[in-house]
Amino acid sequence: MKRAAAKHLIERYYHQLTEGCGNDSCSNAWCSSSRGSNRLDNNAAAVKALELYKINAKLCDPHPSKKGTTMNHCVRDDFKDVNYLTEEKVYQILHMCGEKEDYSPLIRVIGRVFSSAEGLVQSFRRSKPPTKEELKSLQSKDEDKDEDEEEAAACSAAAMEEDSPGSSSRLDGAASGDNDVGKLGPDEVSVDIDAVRRVYQRLLSNDKIEAAFLNALVYLSPNVECDLTYHNVYSRDPNYLNLFVVVMENSNLHSPDYLEIALPQFCRAMSKLPLPALAKLARLWSHYSAEQIHRIMETFQQLITYKVVSNEFNSRNLVNDDDAVVAATKCLKIVYYANVMGGEVDTEHNEEEDEEPIPESSELTLQELLGEERRNKKGPRVDPLETELTIRTSDSRRPLIPFQEFVNEPLNEVLEMDKDYTFFKVETENKFSFMTCPFILNAVTKNLGLYYDNRIRMYSERRITVLYSLVQGQQLNPYLRLKVRRDHIIDDALVRLEMIAMENPADLKKQLYVEFEGEQGVDEGGVSKEFFQLVVEEIFNPDIGMFAYDERTKMFWFNPSSFENEGQFTLIGIVLGLAIYNNCILDVHFPMVVYRKLMGKKGTFRDLADSNPVLYQSLKELLEYEGSVEEDMMITFQISQTDLFGNPLMYDLRENGDQIPVTNENRKEFVAQYAEYMLNKSVEKQFKAFRRGFHMVTNESPLKYLFRPEEIELLICGSRNLDFQALEETTEYDGGYSRDSRIIKEFWETLHSFAEEQKRLFLQFTTGTDRAPVGGLGKLKMIIAKNGPDTDRLPTSHTCFNVLLLPEYDTKEKLRERLLKAILYAKGFGML
Repeated sequence: MKRAAAKHLIERYYHQLTEGCGNDSCSNAWCSSSRGSNRLDNNAAAVKALELYKINAKLCDPHPSKKGTTMNHCVRDDFKDVNYLTEEKVYQILHMCGEKEDYSPLIRVIGRVFSSAEGLVQSFRRSKPPTKEELKSLQSKDEDKDEDEEEAAACSAAAMEEDSPGSSSRLDGAASGDNDVGKLGPDEVSVDIDAVRRVYQRLLSNDKIEAAFLNALVYLSPNVECDLTYHNVYSRDPNYLNLFVVVMENSNLHSPDYLEIALPQFCRAMSKLPLPALAKLARLWSHYSAEQIHRIMETFQQLITYKVVSNEFNSRNLVNDDDAVVAATKCLKIVYYANVMGGEVDTEHNEEEDEEPIPESSELTLQELLGEERRNKKGPRVDPLETELTIRTSDSRRPLIPFQEFVNEPLNEVLEMDKDYTFFKVETENKFSFMTCPFILNAVTKNLGLYYDNRIRMYSERRITVLYSLVQGQQLNPYLRLKVRRDHIIDDALVRLEMIAMENPADLKKQLYVEFEGEQGVDEGGVSKEFFQLVVEEIFNPDIGMFAYDERTKMFWFNPSSFENEGQFTLIGIVLGLAIYNNCILDVHFPMVVYRKLMGKKGTFRDLADSNPVLYQSLKELLEYEGSVEEDMMITFQISQTDLFGNPLMYDLRENGDQIPVTNENRKEFVAQYAEYMLNKSVEKQFKAFRRGFHMVTNESPLKYLFRPEEIELLICGSRNLDFQALEETTEYDGGYSRDSRIIKEFWETLHSFAEEQKRLFLQFTTGTDRAPVGGLGKLKMIIAKNGPDTDRLPTSHTCFNVLLLPEYDTKEKLRERLLKAILYAKGFGML
């Protein structure tokens, strides 16, 4: 009774402040009808009403002209006992409000229910209404608070909505959705999601009602955050998750009105959910349609972008310290995994782990003595939510919405990657690293993080070597030094790498330093680039026979009948790993299935589409054939291949496969077994050795944690799209040249006129590789420096630093002739 009376009095004070008593000669200073009173906005009036209630200020008697208002207050009190909502109850109140053309009762109910965790948890249940025991289990933990003030705040907020314009930008309404949550089994929630969507669709078209949702969320979120942080409420009642499900169905969450306060607070509350709750929410959302997932994803992305754009983040004001951005990113992770699980997933075809563990460095004992125990000894980092859901990003064959949609470019632009990497390695609770949510980072940013990791590891190995030499009294090399002859590069390089891999694999993690015998070039990166290019050219030479080249796809595949031993394939894996580790781009042409296999996934039928499209199309037609497969095609479970010399090799996909016909019933098994043989079994020894070599270099790297298979290909091969316009915009000048110099203008006109192959040769001449780095040529920092006046000398370059030394030729024709000769006949290194 006391609370009801308090509510009624505060309402009267509020309306007296905003509408007045209707008496033009009123002398009450706290009545808007008084001539001397100042008009208050709704927020100020709500606060003032509380103050007047506390001091028991004078209340005016209603003027006869305001009798209708008093009646409306009575109508409003008709629903004072509604503490939770159902779809039917909402429509009942909406109908009554529509008849009286006064929606304040509905606004009041929404304000009360949606600002209360207890009320929202019990609302929109599937079948039976909540029992008293259920209500008691979710009672507030702050019973020591002043109940009158708490109730008064809710009343004032609800009443305030009657007069607020509440306008905001909106979507067209919540999607009706056709998913059946009942299929979720043990992860089912008790909310009737379809009912919630229908209610939102009806109510969000009214601006005043929409504003009630907004204000209620502002009041709700801090209490929910407190419940989850200090009271462990979810473990006592898993139904607490209901309120997050209900709120996230609001299709207007990404509108400007929510972005300032309401949504950031709600994201902070959601980020406090325990791991099992996050997993349950991800499983629930995985049953949503692509449109619904996109809407939720867009809500969090909108908040991140808004906060990034509206603040000035830099090295002193880190985006990592912004609570709203961090919380929204953590919430986006839930959507990301829902997107993976809701799409096409393959969790079965996994590559077996290497039987023999990669040997650790013999320096390990010394490292422990020096306090430098090797990090990540137990393997690369794994996301806890990924473990809880028993799914990996690499399991995804096709997500509900493209992964690219989760990348936030504005965030990538302001992220200080050196600081973020530090937080990633330290793993403190106080500092958040966006590298723990790699889906939000683009390939360029992740590559920078990998670069820092590799460089720090190189520095660590260098320091350990120096300390080791001091203790042992031996002179050890702090670099991975390779001295090779240009004409015997494979023999020299692979023999040396094989010795290192056998004696001390940790040396592979030292910085690579290549020296060509008889040449004066000092390796600051450029010599290594040419070394990798020459090694790749030799290794993938079809005459060697380690890899088979497909003229139709222009790609290489492991040769099942190669005469080379497994050690040779191990060394090729080491070369690939070294290229990533030393930030060098290789001109290799593998189908995507190779990178998927490196990430731990076996090849399947759909991988044949790019590795062997002719076979893929034949098997696809077999699966789709409508006639009798057995009678019309007469094929069995025995297949044939040809070896290097063209001799046929027979292989049984099943025991006695030549006697088992392929039928309409078993053709799926035939196709699966065929793909299994072609992509896995036939090259099992070669690939295992290749993968082992690759992991010798990358086993401690966050490579698998950060990158998807298609991004691994981009890391190794670079971008095939060469945008020389972007290169021109980012090129810098030195030695007296500028963008407006005559010869610079003529240089770019000449380069843009080159054919595609000539452009690639120029790139090779200047940078040491004919591929663009991750992010395109715009990310390549090239410098053009003046190299004297007009002369007959050719242009030269420092490939280590991407510097072109260009004499100031007198004519454009001479420039073209000299430049073409330089790029066509360039080979070898010397000292300038």
